[in-house]
Amino acid sequence: QVQLVESGGGLVQAGGSLRLSCAPSKIISSIYDMAWYRQTPGKQRELVAVISRGGSTTYADSVKGRFTISRDNAKNTVYLQMNSLKAEDTAVYYCNVHWAASGSSIWGQGTQVTVSS
Repeated sequence: QVQLVESGGGLVQAGGSLRLSCAPSKIISSIYDMAWYRQTPGKQRELVAVISRGGSTTYADSVKGRFTISRDNAKNTVYLQMNSLKAEDTAVYYCNVHWAASGSSIWGQGTQVTVSS
């Protein structure tokens, strides 16, 4: 069973930056998308950014121009560089790997990002 391991969350002041990382517990060789989602208490989990194996990216409007998703296919690792952080970015951030062919997904355990204003 593959698990996703996230790191990089923490507490930062508004305007600051954080970089999240996520890697699977073992190498995944098939074609898949990697994404970051976030969730706050009482709200549904929302997509932050997604990147295909080929490098195509999509971002939520709320993070465009501030966040950058990237991946290292050799390391099976996905990153989320978060700049100009705002208090409303405070959430638990979840890594996701999705296989379009089968429709299956796996999730990381989540990492807390807290932005103080």
